[in-house]
Amino acid sequence: MRYELSPSSLTWDEVDPAGHPFDHATAEQVIRSLGPAGLVPRRPDVRMADPVMTAWTRESAWPWADAMSQALVERYGRWTVGWRWSHDEGDFDGGPVGHWCCPRDSITTPEETLPRVVAALSEWRGWLESLAGRFEAYPLDLASATEDRTLWELAARRLILHVVDRTGCGSGWHGHCRQVLRWFLAHWGVAPDVAEELVADAVGGRFRSWTGPDPAIVDEVAERLAASLPTASGSWSAATPLDPPDHLRRWLAVRDAVDWDAAPPDDAAGRPLVAARDGAAEDIRAFDGALDPERARGLLTALESVRADAARGAALDFELLRGWQRHVLGTTTPEPPPFRTRPAFAKDGRERYGVDAGTRDRLDACLAESARDPAAPRRPLPLTARAARAYLDVCFFHPFDDGNARSAFLALVFVLAREGVTLDGVGLLRRVSYQADAPGDALVLARSVGLHLDETRRRASG
Repeated sequence: MRYELSPSSLTWDEVDPAGHPFDHATAEQVIRSLGPAGLVPRRPDVRMADPVMTAWTRESAWPWADAMSQALVERYGRWTVGWRWSHDEGDFDGGPVGHWCCPRDSITTPEETLPRVVAALSEWRGWLESLAGRFEAYPLDLASATEDRTLWELAARRLILHVVDRTGCGSGWHGHCRQVLRWFLAHWGVAPDVAEELVADAVGGRFRSWTGPDPAIVDEVAERLAASLPTASGSWSAATPLDPPDHLRRWLAVRDAVDWDAAPPDDAAGRPLVAARDGAAEDIRAFDGALDPERARGLLTALESVRADAARGAALDFELLRGWQRHVLGTTTPEPPPFRTRPAFAKDGRERYGVDAGTRDRLDACLAESARDPAAPRRPLPLTARAARAYLDVCFFHPFDDGNARSAFLALVFVLAREGVTLDGVGLLRRVSYQADAPGDALVLARSVGLHLDETRRRASG
């Protein structure tokens, strides 16, 4: 499964400088050796509002920046995705990085762009190192949290002000502030899920974008956070053993609970939509091609099979998926890749997907629901919902040992293609990570499909 490219979900274990060596002095040499470094797209010499600039940003600049992020992750670790977390409304809201803004503005020429990447990565790393130093400046112990409450308050207050100063309180700054507080608690032994809950309760809705917090509010948040810490029993310590949750079971529960009818309606149900260009193929060439040309060739071959299978009206099931996956993984064995036989993990171990004798059959039953059945007793679900649900089914059933995100993307493309729909852009569908136990994520993906459908229809009719 592809790495997440958003820094907002990074955990302290993923970014702690103590666990991830990095040499500032050799960063430029390393970055220039990565595949995307030789494929920097040149910004067109047009006005920012020109449609040519819009198309270049979507089709060339964003895929290149994503490819560079992926290459950095594979070289150094997932902590590197923060290199694009710029101030205000950049690639991601409210970050601490000043050397990068967004692909449209920061990608110019190779001579100018690569030094910006180096500077942004070094700046992000320096920020993480400064946070580690500040955490260590308050050697706190959960076992004495009640007695040391004043010190916990002081540390939280100073960390909030440190983030305020670094981000400038622009758009979304409070998201990173909450993350830094979670990291601080995790550093001193609070389990990550507990830290998230404690910080969410302490901050609530007290911080706002584009607004520096009043000192009294900072004091209140710090006080609430310190007061919520565990007592001397240490019952919330990260060392407390817990049975690992099965996120496949969580997804199946969410799947049944989501109001899929709330997905964007299928206004052109039954009518084909042929885009002027194949957005899936273009994205594969731009993003995957920058990472590894062989990977892109395999995925493009799989995409051809997807289109052919959709044209003949094939049923979506695991057998169909594994036929595509053979091309995705570039396997040369006589048999396509089998269904996994062991629990699988994703998102650097934060999600675990169980498996038993009935898992494959359940996947086939779920994928069968992606077909539009006009004879069904109730109105068929919108195409946007069925495509999004098939994508998430593949993600969270996680049928293969590798390449599940690519398989999920192909499943989504297949569901659309089977009803005669081709999108001219897919960027929103390949750049965001979804959580198995987050009901809202399912409709977010369905709305993203709807946005791409609307844009494709608009351009096709124009």
